[in-house]
Amino acid sequence: MALSIYNTITRKKEVFTPITKGHVGLYVCGPTVSGESHLGHARPYITFDVVNRYLQHLGYKVRYVRNITDAGHFEEEGREAEDKISKKAILEKLEPMELVHKYTNLFHWAMKQFNTLDPSIEPTATGHIVEQIDMIEKIIADGFAYVANGSVYFDVDKYHAHFSQQEMPYGILSGRILEDMLETTRELDNQDEKRNKADFALWKNAAPEHIMRWKSPWGVGFPGWHIECSAMSRKYLGEQFDIHGGGMDLQFPHHECEIAQSVVCHNKIPAKYWMHNNMITINGKKMGKSYNNVIKLTEMFSGDHHLLSQGFHPMVIRFFILQTHYSSTLDFSNDALLASEKGLKRLWEAHDNLRNLELGNSNWEANDKELDDKCKKLVSEFEEFLNDDFSTAKVLANMFELTSTINAIKHKQLPLSTISSNTLHLMKTQFKVYLEDVLGLQSIAENTNTSFEGVIQLLINIRKEAKAKKDFVTSDKIRNELAALGVLLKDEKDGEMSWSLA
Repeated sequence: MALSIYNTITRKKEVFTPITKGHVGLYVCGPTVSGESHLGHARPYITFDVVNRYLQHLGYKVRYVRNITDAGHFEEEGREAEDKISKKAILEKLEPMELVHKYTNLFHWAMKQFNTLDPSIEPTATGHIVEQIDMIEKIIADGFAYVANGSVYFDVDKYHAHFSQQEMPYGILSGRILEDMLETTRELDNQDEKRNKADFALWKNAAPEHIMRWKSPWGVGFPGWHIECSAMSRKYLGEQFDIHGGGMDLQFPHHECEIAQSVVCHNKIPAKYWMHNNMITINGKKMGKSYNNVIKLTEMFSGDHHLLSQGFHPMVIRFFILQTHYSSTLDFSNDALLASEKGLKRLWEAHDNLRNLELGNSNWEANDKELDDKCKKLVSEFEEFLNDDFSTAKVLANMFELTSTINAIKHKQLPLSTISSNTLHLMKTQFKVYLEDVLGLQSIAENTNTSFEGVIQLLINIRKEAKAKKDFVTSDKIRNELAALGVLLKDEKDGEMSWSLA
């Protein structure tokens, strides 16, 4: 089964065929580093980390470009067109690049906690002012942008009239109709500079007090938000590349504007496949300052937020995100995360049990052919589900279905020979490949150090001695007090004892 991707621009699932055989160009819109990353940033970067990992698993050489917006992200829908970096730098009494460095480092740190792979290239808006100006000049020269009071605006109406004839209208990605947009666009500051309400800024004139500013053919100013991604994706991936990713909230206006800019310059839509992850809600509500429910990633890890009862390991958050298909809405709650924490521990315990099975070099047939076939089918579907638009939730569901068999063999409730040696070897290999390498999950107990494990083993040995002497008071005391500390002891049939974290 070939890899299929739901393509937002065609509104259907399509078989993935790269532009260049064996290579994939992947562009994902990165963060605006004017503040600390929050829960909403976790989903897209974990989602596209799995996309990157799986494409590499399939043997593709991936060039993954994820930008950093460190200038020019002004709010077209707000009261004023202002640079968010400049505004925050004044509030925090930092130089703009000092602020950018601070929050870029914090973003990178959070991504490391989530075990995301680094992008191949991570360009910044401020590092590509020349490329953005070059692109704006081309759009003006072709007659699809105009200068007004030192600012440059993209002429949406003129673009739409011309490129609709070539089946590349404005609204092709989001499905919005230009006439409706013109009717519903709010009256904003500086609207009198625009020919039409729907026009968007490519370059904005900077007031004298504006901190981040660059010289341009139209005066001193700073770039618009949309132009940076068009300029940087072209530089590092070419005029057309394979996959463009981002959150669903970026479909309009950001990605719609990217398409229009690139079509003018290259007469082609910049990406073949457009992927959008759905939004995150918290306890059923949209995340926003007005709801007092914005949770920063550091607060997720520490538990220092009124909606959280405890801190959650980054792997629990990653696991929770991957339990839902990326295109579905994902609702965070404290209870849901607690359930995910238990689920990940259970899954990882099965993974460890599988890894620790001593299979040797001997081969044997399955005593239970029906169960053996079922296990092989569940494992074979890992690839099938990921090929079906990266269905991570289905892969995890299959893994959970396999855990009961794995644990039954581990605890000698089923003999090892119930399943064939070949199937067990396959399960061991594929669990590792898909759970760790493709889904990027790690044990939440990985920081459990050797000393801690040694202390637990010492107490197990003391308990064994107590039981041998029929000192059940001491034996029960060790078991109960460890349980109160979150360490569960289990007596095995052969007189051995195993332990796990609650």
